[in-house]
Amino acid sequence: MTSTVPIILDDLSKRYGTRVLWQGLSATLNPGEIAAVTGPSGSGKSTLLNAIGLLENASAGRILVGDHDLTRLRFGQARRFRRDTLGYLFQNFALVGSATASTNIRLGLVRSPGRELLTRSIGAALERVGLAGRERTPVFQLSGGEQQRVALARLIVKNPRIILADEPTASLDAGNEKLVLDVLRERTAEGAIVLIATHSAALAAAADRTLTLAPPAGISRG
Repeated sequence: MTSTVPIILDDLSKRYGTRVLWQGLSATLNPGEIAAVTGPSGSGKSTLLNAIGLLENASAGRILVGDHDLTRLRFGQARRFRRDTLGYLFQNFALVGSATASTNIRLGLVRSPGRELLTRSIGAALERVGLAGRERTPVFQLSGGEQQRVALARLIVKNPRIILADEPTASLDAGNEKLVLDVLRERTAEGAIVLIATHSAALAAAADRTLTLAPPAGISRG
């Protein structure tokens, strides 16, 4: 998997009634790059990720990926884009607690590469995140850090072109935070674009660039 096109944010704005969350937001996010979105609480970091992930609409502006303006996609097109192109890593892990680690990884896939190959891929991904042999463990029996590692393994197996990570290390210790960053860095080595919304100074410092939301003027770039 290699992504050859950037994400271009073109004069994006987001309003809730009379409240301007951000406006005039323009940036280019390149393949092979980790970009950290920083800013105070309430500045719209999660909202920006949701707009790129087509979970909510920007109020104005464009989000360009190749020849497509994501803000103009119809429902079915948006659903296919999320399914085929995006991977998510969120603070609440977005796992099915009663299902096994293996089942949670399978649920995140667009299509199965074949049972034997998929089984090997899941095993290798869980080994990469330090959960070798835990395929059949129900997620509710895992700690918070272990659950985030299952979510990481799901990303590894799906191998998406674009990864949106919303506070992915907020409740993790330093060791698990490093693992998250290492795995995301491996994804960019494969050509993925990674966008992280974070309050972590260490995570932001390790990114290739930062986008600091400064409402309502837009962003400053680092």
